[in-house]
Amino acid sequence: MSTNKSPGEKYLTRRVLSMQESQTMKITGLAKQMKAEGKDIVSLSAGEPDFPTPDFVAEAGIDAIRKGFTRYTANAGIPELKKAVVEKFKRDNDLEFTPDQIIISNGGKQTLANTLLALCEEGDEVVIPAPFWVSFPEMVRLSGAEPIIVPTTLESGYKMRPEQLEAAITERTKVLILNSPSNPSGAVYSENEVKELMRVLEEREIFVVSDEMYDQIVYGDARPFSPARIPEMRDRVIVSNGVSKTYAMTGWRIGFLAGPKWLIGACGKIQSQTTSNANSIAQMAAVAALTGDQQIIEERREEFAKRRDYMYKALNEIPGINTTLPDGAFYIFPSISGLLGKTYNGKEMKSSTDIAEYLLVDHYVATVPGEAFGAPENLRLSYAASISELEEAVGRIGKAFS
Repeated sequence: MSTNKSPGEKYLTRRVLSMQESQTMKITGLAKQMKAEGKDIVSLSAGEPDFPTPDFVAEAGIDAIRKGFTRYTANAGIPELKKAVVEKFKRDNDLEFTPDQIIISNGGKQTLANTLLALCEEGDEVVIPAPFWVSFPEMVRLSGAEPIIVPTTLESGYKMRPEQLEAAITERTKVLILNSPSNPSGAVYSENEVKELMRVLEEREIFVVSDEMYDQIVYGDARPFSPARIPEMRDRVIVSNGVSKTYAMTGWRIGFLAGPKWLIGACGKIQSQTTSNANSIAQMAAVAALTGDQQIIEERREEFAKRRDYMYKALNEIPGINTTLPDGAFYIFPSISGLLGKTYNGKEMKSSTDIAEYLLVDHYVATVPGEAFGAPENLRLSYAASISELEEAVGRIGKAFS
């Protein structure tokens, strides 16, 4: 008897079928396609700085090529880079690690995937505050575990409260994923807020995966606090970071993970049978990034702050849009609940996906719908673009909903 299943449904595994395509990559791809067709697209969808990789970092990569540093390296990363990562954690995050507690991977995504594959299996649960980075729940599903989503609100600054974490925990809870500064909201948990959350976990065998990729892109008095700084939690916190955002090196694909030796060893085993070592040339460039002049970070942070302030003021002047002021990263995450249910240009806006498609197709502004981040009444806008581009984009958004 025919089951009428497609080849995908018939042969692919349940964990793959349960995953969704990255909406950020999908929207960015569509925007690039429209731009290639000659459309005047202003893109606020990309999750990467618009600045170039610093010259001294690029030169280190070129030098590595010239010197023939193009062979396989140690699976867990070259010693020079692991040492630089150890020094970075001490300098920037007040964290003490040893080189055997570090693994270098092919971008932050691989560090997180390796960790979840090492820790989780069928029947486990992973708590994730929403809004979340789009890949978190999909990586959890890939590991066989189930994502447990904890919604937050604009009023709470898009931060999870301790009582919410307590309510989400069951006997199956294995991991909490914490992302601060946050992609997509820009929220930064304070030291006290992190400590309050960790008190909920102190007497439980639950691990914390702390994604700190945007730790150097913060504004004003905001200072991210790593849960790995709490002595009682140190053996159960795994810290993921990388050079992608801080040094505008997204395409170089270098991420790093720090944690207990036994967990780092397990991640190394997984990596050895999937990708092996990260790119040798990019590793040398990352050494230069982490050990070179850090003044460029401050200069770019100041420029991001100007853009953030402009976007916050300009977006809040558009009726139906309401946003918080991000403390970190380079995204703003406005609520568009005041626009839902209304009709523009003959199209009813039933969801943030409708809003994003309307802005892209009718007004040539690329954003990412909040559904992708577990927040269906929001849009993610990246301000990793010039002020002139941001002004053009906001002008079009204002016109779209006038």
